[in-house]
Amino acid sequence: MVSDSTDLLRCKQLIEQKLDWGASETWTSTDFENLQQRILDETGVSLSASTLRRIWGRVDYQHLPSGTTLNTLAQFAGYADWRQFVRSLSMPIESTTQSSGTAEPIVAIPMKPSINWRRLGWMSGITLGIVLLGMVAFEQKNPQVDAAQYSFSSKPLTRTIPNSVIFTYDASASPTDSIYIQQSWDQARREVVDKNGQTHTSIYYEPGFYRAKLIVGHEIVKEHSLLIPTNGWLGTIVTKSVPIYLKPAEFMTPEQMRLSTATIQQKNVTLQPEAPLLKYFNVGNFAPVPVTDFTFDCRVKNEYSEGSATCQQSWIVLMTNDMPISIPLCTKGCISELMLMDGARTVSGKNTDLSGLGVDFSDWVHVTCHSDGQKLYYTVNDKVAYSAPLPTKNVEIVGITYGFRGTGAVKDVALKTGGKTVFQAFNLR
Repeated sequence: MVSDSTDLLRCKQLIEQKLDWGASETWTSTDFENLQQRILDETGVSLSASTLRRIWGRVDYQHLPSGTTLNTLAQFAGYADWRQFVRSLSMPIESTTQSSGTAEPIVAIPMKPSINWRRLGWMSGITLGIVLLGMVAFEQKNPQVDAAQYSFSSKPLTRTIPNSVIFTYDASASPTDSIYIQQSWDQARREVVDKNGQTHTSIYYEPGFYRAKLIVGHEIVKEHSLLIPTNGWLGTIVTKSVPIYLKPAEFMTPEQMRLSTATIQQKNVTLQPEAPLLKYFNVGNFAPVPVTDFTFDCRVKNEYSEGSATCQQSWIVLMTNDMPISIPLCTKGCISELMLMDGARTVSGKNTDLSGLGVDFSDWVHVTCHSDGQKLYYTVNDKVAYSAPLPTKNVEIVGITYGFRGTGAVKDVALKTGGKTVFQAFNLR
């Protein structure tokens, strides 16, 4: 199989370390789609999710990838091209240890506005050894670092997106010059800052709930919650590097949110061979709602099913101050590809019956999600499609996101707690 190539195996290991999504054996089709987007963001080249699945051995394929594919993988791993990557394997490894004894990262990973929640999993073979060593190094405590000597705070500048955040910090007590501010859990969103500085700004291209971190060497010394809100509804088309931000008149009417394919094409975004990802956000515009007592209700329709978008993949995400609650939908024949999050765990359609989330998008699909204090229930067209115990943490809903592969529409949105409506939109009935 193609995955047995020694050079390609090493390249894949570097990519797996960079992503830190857990064992590649546990990756779902959604992960390969996310990887496709990450590679496109950083290299400008689109490798299809099916190609990536072949490279990672999910499909038996006896040929090596094309030169373009190999060059793209090498670039994503941090090299100029495949030739430079192969040559690096035969070169002696230069020490990256500074006089302070702190190991610096081998590859500087640029920040990208992408969000992914898969972080855990078991490793095997060589990958296990490499990743565990990296985890141990990152988690290892430096006895010279006293967290009480550091300070870290932040302030978003606006309620619009993109949104710059001013971080104020004091890391002058650090025994090393390796000081980082990390926007969220994603290590790819980490920037070096001046040890003796006090201010650093970062830009957030998507709204959401983040955990910003001040890192000294390999130790997180301070972290805090950071909500990047929207000013009402925000519509975006996910593209390379920076999303396309939609004007309200382009996707909103009093009755619904809807973006036509004609409008997408007017933005010079092609619908084939890979349909774009459309997102609608509303974050930080209502009081936090506890997941122990809530009811969420809406109607959605995916309106594009051409070519590679035949599965009509769609998502509803209740954004929380911890793991989100995500409700994926697709056509009935594609439910094996689904992956959901229920606020406490990730569930794959590969090993769980999620057939109730397979729908016919020729008409509006009625979706509700509610809790009874003990369990969480997903209901599709008045039938329970999934249920799970509530998270043990105190989790609160802070925002709502919709995602459609291609394009889609939303109406009749309502969020309630204690029997009272705390948020509603496009509900004219």
